[in-house]
Amino acid sequence: MAEGNIQLQPGTGRRPGRRATPSRTLLPLRRVSHLSNSISCWYCDFKTSVFNEPLFHFGRKHFRWLRIWFYIGMGFSLTTFIGVTVIMLLEAAKVLNLYNGIPWLNNILNGSILGFYSSVFKYSISVADIGYMCISSIISVSVHELGHALAATSEGIPIEYTALFLAVLFPGALVAFNQDLLQIIPRVSTLRIYCAGIWHNAAFCVVCALTVFLLPFILYPLYSHGENLMVLDVSAESPLYGYLSPGYLITKLDGNRVHTTKEWMEMAYLLDKQIFQTTNHYISNKGYCVPNLVIAQSKNAEIVDNEFKCPNGLTLFTTFSCVDSSTSNDIGSNEPDGQLTMENSYCFPAKGVLGEKKCGNGWNNMVKNDTRCSCTEDESCSTPIDMPGVSWVEITFSRPYSSECTQAGNDMGSVYNKSRPEESKCGGSFVFIGDMISMSRSIWLTEYQPRWSYGFAYFPDLVEKLLVNSFHVSLMLALLNSLPVYYLDGESILEVALCCFGSLTPTIRAAVLRSSLVAGTLVCCLLFLRILLFVIS
Repeated sequence: MAEGNIQLQPGTGRRPGRRATPSRTLLPLRRVSHLSNSISCWYCDFKTSVFNEPLFHFGRKHFRWLRIWFYIGMGFSLTTFIGVTVIMLLEAAKVLNLYNGIPWLNNILNGSILGFYSSVFKYSISVADIGYMCISSIISVSVHELGHALAATSEGIPIEYTALFLAVLFPGALVAFNQDLLQIIPRVSTLRIYCAGIWHNAAFCVVCALTVFLLPFILYPLYSHGENLMVLDVSAESPLYGYLSPGYLITKLDGNRVHTTKEWMEMAYLLDKQIFQTTNHYISNKGYCVPNLVIAQSKNAEIVDNEFKCPNGLTLFTTFSCVDSSTSNDIGSNEPDGQLTMENSYCFPAKGVLGEKKCGNGWNNMVKNDTRCSCTEDESCSTPIDMPGVSWVEITFSRPYSSECTQAGNDMGSVYNKSRPEESKCGGSFVFIGDMISMSRSIWLTEYQPRWSYGFAYFPDLVEKLLVNSFHVSLMLALLNSLPVYYLDGESILEVALCCFGSLTPTIRAAVLRSSLVAGTLVCCLLFLRILLFVIS
């Protein structure tokens, strides 16, 4: 994680309350007149003084409002500092088996922090994700350092320089001003400066959250939102590759309209669970009223290694006699022993059942309760037989941006109702048989649809992802800098707070500071080790 620091020039001391000793820092320091940079095997930066005058004039011009703003930030940061420290100590005690933890706190930490790291490392991270993280880190750290700079200038302390740096692989930013000037201002003012970075990160999180919430209204003149899901990309490894392409709209999943990515994932999880086991097969509770004449002309299943198998390209189906839904709640209740037989199983192309009348109770709201098994006498309710971990699902799509399609926004209702649907120029339906969870994660979808040209379809999703990543990075940066750990803002806040709100002697104060920082650093290392072991396991 990128770190944000107030970088202090060597002077009479590193912080108020210390003797005149050289400043300790891990980063190289030197004054710059305008533009400069330094490069080493583990560190490189770009320093500039071009922002010095604008920041100083802005800070001095609005110093009254800025002081009020940073007074609020000081209270927030100190509260966060105390809260994060208490949580850190409680978690350390839990790791050492000193107590079992607070239930609600366990749910938050295990569900958010450990769950977040587990999900990050469980799935592969693309190059685009790394790019989002780098850009978000630079933005969040810059916001953090802007808080320090404005708080300092509002107190009349000029900026020496601002810099962007890359330490090993971690990007960051810093502002530098002379330590001597911090010695002559009140300690409360110094505390405001040190707390400003955390406060700005927290405020930036609020801005990101509000912008994401209001983004559909901001982009309303150019984009519609929440009507259908648009496909932005389909990877070559995706099972849907060749069936869906960028610009397609997914209108229905198993006959149910999907409007948001959340609905898409929830529906995928639901469909993945809607299979029940019989012997060594899984029977879907979704059926089609297939004419008996068509079933009679289909190929018979073969028994291989005591299992029913179909030739390549065909899907195994089983049939059940149709009864009234008031006497049966699922399509498999008529089968006395749950065993497949040659008489009630056959092989048929999966797409061949599309458009047939539906039966069974697995279609959610698509089939009314009184018509779950309403096949006629010359039809049989047929349902696919899946292998463990394999689901059956219909995906209906449209192609509003296709040059051949003259009916934009067609939801394929007319195509879907045909007895034997065929893919039209404006869209169609196809059957997916496989793992629903991996399928749902294998394509890039967006809830935004351009009103005119597809060329700008990626813009809302890019902005939304950048805002979401910036929110998480900024939140993590605020929490990290609230910890009493060496080389973070928490070290400076703790030192100045002991001077402001304590009556300890300098010797005792230095001992308390040193012991707190050592303990805090060790506990943080212990917690990060726990997270690492949790992810690996």
